Amino acid sequence: MNTTTDHFSKTNDFNSIVLERRSVKEYDPEVKISREEMTEILSKASRAPSAINMQPWRFLVIDSAEGKQKIAPLASFNQTQALTSSALIAVFYDAHNIKYMEEILNKSVELGYMPQEVKEMQMGQAKPYYDNLSTSDLRDINLIDSGLISMQLMLVARAHGYDTNPMAGYDKDQIAEVFGLDKARFQPVMLISIGKAAKAGYPSYRLPVDTITSWA
Repeated sequence: MNTTTDHFSKTNDFNSIVLERRSVKEYDPEVKISREEMTEILSKASRAPSAINMQPWRFLVIDSAEGKQKIAPLASFNQTQALTSSALIAVFYDAHNIKYMEEILNKSVELGYMPQEVKEMQMGQAKPYYDNLSTSDLRDINLIDSGLISMQLMLVARAHGYDTNPMAGYDKDQIAEVFGLDKARFQPVMLISIGKAAKAGYPSYRLPVDTITSWA
């Protein structure tokens, strides 16, 4: 019988969420995360900030046996995480996310988050700016935004009682195509495993603040 997610308590203890997070390599394969709860996790993660609220991130949630069999050959250095986790979340950025600018701004006006004149100003200034960005400059912006949501996703998962591991060791050239996505449009950022740890993750050393910080 599959273990249900009801057994794992959520927490609002910020220190616990941040300081006890570990990168987990092996999960309990019997633990399943319902799509309802996964939707809640992704919804909370999507509160992450992004440049002019463009939200370029896109998720591919791989939680079926068939999906995991597809991803496993592409994650040759992370087979255990791929096959034992409750799900793998492939984070992409949408290179065509500018198409959503008007929808985002219109909804912001409708909900009372911004006045109409601010929306018109942003459409008049930001859209031409984005339209004229080089591919490399747009990539830089979208990678930063996608990195922000990826970290937020891992913290939200921890608050829900789950463990995660961010992975770069997978075939980024093939993942979109294997899952039927337009590889020119959807650019891979990272792969995040999520589930309940079967083996606790190891603590890791962090450089002291004095080493990584200067003051002005």
